[in-house]
Amino acid sequence: MRVLVVDDDAMIRKAVRLTCESEGYEVTEVERGADALAAVEAMRPDMVLLDLMMPDMSGFDICREIRRAGHRVPVVILSAKSDEIDVVLGFEIGADDYIQKPFRPRELLARIAAHLRKVHEPSARNGEGRRLTFRGLVIDTGERRVVRDGDDITLTHTEFDLLAFLAGNAGEVLSRDRILSSVWGYEHPIETRVIDVHVRNLRRKIEPDPSQPRYILAVPGIGYRFTNTRPEGAR
Repeated sequence: MRVLVVDDDAMIRKAVRLTCESEGYEVTEVERGADALAAVEAMRPDMVLLDLMMPDMSGFDICREIRRAGHRVPVVILSAKSDEIDVVLGFEIGADDYIQKPFRPRELLARIAAHLRKVHEPSARNGEGRRLTFRGLVIDTGERRVVRDGDDITLTHTEFDLLAFLAGNAGEVLSRDRILSSVWGYEHPIETRVIDVHVRNLRRKIEPDPSQPRYILAVPGIGYRFTNTRPEGAR
């Protein structure tokens, strides 16, 4: 597995590289945003570990450009910035995860492994070849394709896995802990706003009116429930 580490701090890059190499990952290091974007195009990494404070462009801009180019590679932000607004913004522009520096090597490796499993074992997680049809919304887990009213919707890997999990359990109230375990692969507690921000992003993409959601409904104090309209034509 190829991991791209983007950070202008050489000591941080070395620490991340040694941590990743201890698990057999192939690591490429870059220290500038422009080089990061070029590396994503050239090497097509399996994972991007991204700092926010870069000399030529911010990590937010790098992540935004990666998504704008259509790349679905998992992007994990590694940053000393812990303000909620930074965390939320990171998720809103398409990051899959946010880990605060200084990081714990075991936690970093666990997060990397969880995201790589999502990418390389999608059929096992979402049900092989299932096609779920709701009111104007089609979710094909085999092709990892989402269509709303005839238009293809572009989702990140994490957004698709979250949508497929919610839709695959339509009508059932799903707790945040269960969502974290099933979609993110985390067995230990993390900030639950990761779920809320991803749901907000999904609503913007799939809901006709995100302020009046039709598909993804909140269950206060518990989690979320996908529309109780049973899927038709499942296979």
